[in-house]
Amino acid sequence: MAKDSELQGLVPASLTRWQNREEWFFNREYTDTYEQWYEGRYKRAEVWQKRVMEQLVKKDERVKKLLEFGCGTGRFTRWWKDIGIEATGGDISPLMLSQAMYLFEGDLVMADAHYMPFKDHTFDAVAFITTFEYYRDPIRVIQEAARVGRYGIAMGMMNRNSLKVVRRRIQQFFGKNPFYITATFYTPNRLIRLIHRALQGREYTIEWTCTGLPKWSPIQQWGLPLGDFFGLYVKFNDV
Repeated sequence: MAKDSELQGLVPASLTRWQNREEWFFNREYTDTYEQWYEGRYKRAEVWQKRVMEQLVKKDERVKKLLEFGCGTGRFTRWWKDIGIEATGGDISPLMLSQAMYLFEGDLVMADAHYMPFKDHTFDAVAFITTFEYYRDPIRVIQEAARVGRYGIAMGMMNRNSLKVVRRRIQQFFGKNPFYITATFYTPNRLIRLIHRALQGREYTIEWTCTGLPKWSPIQQWGLPLGDFFGLYVKFNDV
């Protein structure tokens, strides 16, 4: 794969306004410190997020090979092997991929999730971990994931039903949080409605669970749509 400077040269300057808007993941000021977030205050959250995603995806024993789109630096992408799943990473940001290529031993592709450069059913499943919030046309992205992923779609989301969403919007108002300006936050039910629109004619089941509850809470995961993060899995039953 091309090295850092070469990767940046592959992308025209206009791509810094992907979807006709500024995106933080094309700004080196933010991408260079991305890994540090998970090694600091978000470490505990990451543990529970991975636990939730493992529970959901491993229930579908057909999933052995997975494509994670919006893989960023490969934080989750390099984790899938720990639960017995071979992963490939995809992202549109050359700045993120230039780090992932040093941290992740598997295959990486630079592409737009609205136009996945893979044949039908190339992978057993497609995953989106805290990235689906940034897609301008989520219906198309779901349909692309259903085309490329044979057995299912896994999604890990920042939950709209969270006090942290309110805090983030307040921070944005004062110009202190650039990471969620273009993000669309979903609840489990809101996301499920989108999935139903995108997958008309398909036979599937959906399972979801929430985590990201306060540290002091005796419960850290539940089936109520409350918490900072929820995981969801769409299992295709017509293949």
